[in-house]
Amino acid sequence: MIKVFRTDVEHLQEAERIIRLLSRIYPGSKINFDLEDEDNILRIEGAFFTTQDIVCCVGKSGYTCVELPIVWS
Repeated sequence: MIKVFRTDVEHLQEAERIIRLLSRIYPGSKINFDLEDEDNILRIEGAFFTTQDIVCCVGKSGYTCVELPIVWS
């Protein structure tokens, strides 16, 4: 499963901290940020997570996180 989120994470250090947190909770998942995108994209690929869990984890870190629809062409 792949999920993409818009966030308000702006700095690389913050993104790396959130990636470390999510990687501990969801080992084996591929997690990355695109901070050059205007939506500061968080992308997660894995099998054992829910949108609500990701939004909650990022929220507890002090940031907002909203799932974006994936459009396959």
